[in-house]
Amino acid sequence: MSSIGCCFFYGCAPVQPLTALSARTKPDAAFVDPADFHKIRALLYQQVEVWKGVPYRLGGLSKKGIDCSGFVYMTYLNQFNIRLPRSTYQQSQIGDHVFQHDLSAGDLVFFRIGYSTRHVGIYLENGLFAHASKSRGVMVSRLQDAYWSKRYWKAKRIKIDRL
Repeated sequence: MSSIGCCFFYGCAPVQPLTALSARTKPDAAFVDPADFHKIRALLYQQVEVWKGVPYRLGGLSKKGIDCSGFVYMTYLNQFNIRLPRSTYQQSQIGDHVFQHDLSAGDLVFFRIGYSTRHVGIYLENGLFAHASKSRGVMVSRLQDAYWSKRYWKAKRIKIDRL
């Protein structure tokens, strides 16, 4: 059974103005040469190994604790040199919509946990996604798990210009 990780609708951290975003956060749907998908996936798994087991902490951005949007933020910053917004809500507002059957490594996956609570993770492959769970910290879960499949909301693709 998957554990619950949560972020409030307005995110896991203080809301930052969207004007601080660069033009790089408005991507095209097709953005990376297919050969680069393997590299993206490898970089994502590398990030997961570094952060795996780090406890959940609302607003956290360090090995002492990190929240779901913070994990996404740090992954994109460390692996792709892309500065995403800090909150789940703001992350859900950028990028191009992706249907669940078209998910690719690096896509952001969003969940509705409750009336005003949202959660975000990063798609890896074969139905797996990495995220910061409230009860288990940074971990990998399956979209097909009953808990997550019932709460799946949407996915967004962020443009990765260079690796």
